[in-house]
Amino acid sequence: MNDRLHITVAAAIEKDGHFLLVEERSDDEIVFNQPAGHLEAGESLIEAVVRETQEETAWHFQPTAILGIYHWASPKNQVTYLRFCFTGECLGHDPHQTLDNGIIRAWWLTRNEVIARTPQLRSPLVLRCIDDYLAGKRFPLALYADITSA
Repeated sequence: MNDRLHITVAAAIEKDGHFLLVEERSDDEIVFNQPAGHLEAGESLIEAVVRETQEETAWHFQPTAILGIYHWASPKNQVTYLRFCFTGECLGHDPHQTLDNGIIRAWWLTRNEVIARTPQLRSPLVLRCIDDYLAGKRFPLALYADITSA
């Protein structure tokens, strides 16, 4: 795989008008992002988004739909990201879980609170996913097929 192409997953999770975001350190900056991360070898996209959400927020995430597939090239590091964003429900929280390295804390923020942090958003994908969620975009999980060889 090209090291300039990163396949990532993200979770756009809304509860009572608030979206779950993480405050994290990235390249010596503090940024806000959806729970997100890289697809690891041997895991499905759904397994990856469940794992990343758990590791970064301590919330147990159950995907219910694909929100969208996003292609973005970062002008900062010349990396192209292919992001698979899922939406769904948080089924529980483990307040004693240690969060992933680099994660400062998880936040529940309104869209306006996210907009107020625009300079600190990790990428334009953060607000785009929130807006797509609010626009009602949803695709069935069956759109994704995990084909593994026997």
